[in-house]
Amino acid sequence: MSRYSAFSADSARFACAALSAGFLTASCAASLKLPAAPGTPASDIAAVVAEATSACRAVSAFSAEIAVSGSVGGRKLRARLLAGLSSPASARIEAFAFGQQIFIFAARGNDATLLLTRDHRLLEHGRPDAVLQAVAGVPLDAADLRIALLGCVVSADLNRGRQIGDDWRIAEDGTTALYLQRVPHTAPWRLVAAIHRDPGRPAWRVEYRDFQDNLPRTMRLASIDTRQFDLRLALSQVDLNVKLEDAAFQIPAPPGTDPITLEELRRSGPLAGASP
Repeated sequence: MSRYSAFSADSARFACAALSAGFLTASCAASLKLPAAPGTPASDIAAVVAEATSACRAVSAFSAEIAVSGSVGGRKLRARLLAGLSSPASARIEAFAFGQQIFIFAARGNDATLLLTRDHRLLEHGRPDAVLQAVAGVPLDAADLRIALLGCVVSADLNRGRQIGDDWRIAEDGTTALYLQRVPHTAPWRLVAAIHRDPGRPAWRVEYRDFQDNLPRTMRLASIDTRQFDLRLALSQVDLNVKLEDAAFQIPAPPGTDPITLEELRRSGPLAGASP
């Protein structure tokens, strides 16, 4: 069993030790230039999407260490996360910065709990996407986060695929535009970027790089207006299809904690305590 399967005290001590040795940061490569031409209908879009997502679709659960750097709301930050995610919609994230644990986030379905470990404050029964946006800047629930970190898709509309030259395809996944590329043109197709335009949320994009076993290891998540958030993530110690215990997605209220509201959490700022 993975050392992250139950997110034990041992895993937390391991993360703190890694932090004391220094942060790992994601690639600072320039933003990927996406094709702007309208293109022509792509008759091969089903095969392209199937090839690009075959590896990620085989992953039902995974754990990873994630080095985070960038900015949210104009505030620079860096942190290290221990993350465990399981389908269909379960997630646990433990965040550390400067040798200290900042928070623990756990969600299952539409119910999320957040423990601010240094401040001894607890938010219970929040909406996962709202809580995660308040604490980390990114408007994703547990299911969306798992898909985003894997570089995967939910159910692309294969009747709306477009072709731009030999090496670009664009597919639709609800309100998301998926950009698929192969370099060189004899290489496998990969999902290299997605632009999300969900109603009621700021438009944002994700770019994928550094593929291992056809899964991305570094990525950039940025709002179209990058002043809202611009984060680079580097995944390491990735463990695929690991068994994550049910207890990992629950946070019993520790003695001595005080409640915190979502509005108070928003006012405290994303990843408070993770700014250099």
